Amino acid sequence: MDKLTHYEDIIKRIITEYATTRKLVNGPNTSFQLIFDSEHHHYQLYRVGWEGLERVHYCVFHIDIINDKIWVQEDATDYDIVGVLEDDHHVPKEDIVLAFHAPYKRPYTGYAVA
Repeated sequence: MDKLTHYEDIIKRIITEYATTRKLVNGPNTSFQLIFDSEHHHYQLYRVGWEGLERVHYCVFHIDIINDKIWVQEDATDYDIVGVLEDDHHVPKEDIVLAFHAPYKRPYTGYAVA
């Protein structure tokens, strides 16, 4: 299995597991939506629905694969998805880009810059 396919499988598994095992805190009128674009290597989890009279629509996770590296674009949780990539799936730090950090900060994170 090539690196791209391997990373795609890992990302899909992690996001799907998160979506199926986490209880939604704010009620029964919201749900998770998995959005997987394998052709362009974009993987997202959205929370959508209603809390009372307020619309809920936000990105929980957004991860891309760019040049055989995992780019964590968004992590709006206290779940350590980067730690899960490293510890549980043995993805090396040099293959993970913390894209939510500004490019000038990335050299100080211990992870890939680009």
